Amino acid sequence: MSSRFQRITPFLWFNEEAEEAANYYVSVFDNSRILSVTRYDAATAQATHRAPDSVMTVAFELDGQHFTALNGGPIFAFTPAVSLVVNCRTQEEVDHYWNALSKDGDPAAQQCGWLKDRFGLSWQVVPVQLIELLTAKDSAKAQRVMQKVMTMKKLDLGVLEEAAA
Repeated sequence: MSSRFQRITPFLWFNEEAEEAANYYVSVFDNSRILSVTRYDAATAQATHRAPDSVMTVAFELDGQHFTALNGGPIFAFTPAVSLVVNCRTQEEVDHYWNALSKDGDPAAQQCGWLKDRFGLSWQVVPVQLIELLTAKDSAKAQRVMQKVMTMKKLDLGVLEEAAA
């Protein structure tokens, strides 16, 4: 495991897709890797009704940020009340992350830069310039930008900048 200390680590509960999801997320983001995989031993498998030697947790890194994924069964599901934000510097980055993360996801759960991936996890794919545009001293400019955001699924930086102009 990395010697870098991270005080807060997102912990993601999956039914039984933790390893598949971690491998997928690692393939989407640069500077990413699987750190470790733990498996259910006989005692924990029996206590949790999981198969012995099946994957229990996967520790992984996405662009340097540590995460842990758990195969905990169908007791809990993701909700859009918690999402992961992907800050993008360019439209090309927005396009890359949006296209990769929304692939096979829920198209009905796409609005204003938000999406739900194929594992049910919610993401926000956002150009970093958006905050500057929305917090402009010129409130009419910020309102025009927000009106455009509300009409989009994937955010289009060019359209947002044009609305601000």
